[in-house]
Amino acid sequence: MTSAAHARRLVAEFAGTMILLATVIGSGIMAERLAGGNLAIALLGNTIPTGAILYVLITVFGPVSGAHFNPAVTMAFLLRREMSFPHAAHFMFVQVGGAICGAMLAHFMFEMPLLQLSQNVRTGPAQWTSEFVATFGLLTVIFGGLRWRPEAIPALVGMYITAAYWFTASTSFANPAVTIARSFTDSFSGILPADAPSFILAQMIAAVAAARLLGWLFARDEDESRHPDG
Repeated sequence: MTSAAHARRLVAEFAGTMILLATVIGSGIMAERLAGGNLAIALLGNTIPTGAILYVLITVFGPVSGAHFNPAVTMAFLLRREMSFPHAAHFMFVQVGGAICGAMLAHFMFEMPLLQLSQNVRTGPAQWTSEFVATFGLLTVIFGGLRWRPEAIPALVGMYITAAYWFTASTSFANPAVTIARSFTDSFSGILPADAPSFILAQMIAAVAAARLLGWLFARDEDESRHPDG
């Protein structure tokens, strides 16, 4: 890979993650302001834009970088030996940087202090298990999609996250970069900084488990490899 191609991949990962977080946090702020105290409506107002922007971002940036926007996804590709360690480390660095910039961008657009510390408590075994489930499920969708319907991945990921906002107790962060950035917003979508490390640990454990199990689950059979049309 040329240095120019790698630079384009890093810019795509930075920009995609930044826009994702601007959407997650910005829609959360807007939803909370307009929902009149109805948390279900606020969550719905946060969910729909997130699922929609994922479809857009993966469609636009997928051909450039693979559209990870997520250190857990990058970790899974690294463990599957589909990325080198230096490239994976670069991806993770720009993802976290992009996520924090996205939080600041959302705050700027809504005339709020650029960096804040969240007061939103999210902790306990149910929350941690939810993050494991959300992240493992996301990776199942990605690797299953790559195996069976690569062209459908933008829709699959967008729909999965839309659903996971509602069926997980944690509202499906499923992303260490997202978790870090959301600890710097004292808004509807935030997480107390002290609670973030446990979320990130659960997400990364899920990435390790998914990389191993899904490689087996979606493996090509020998007969299929020899006769792909058979």
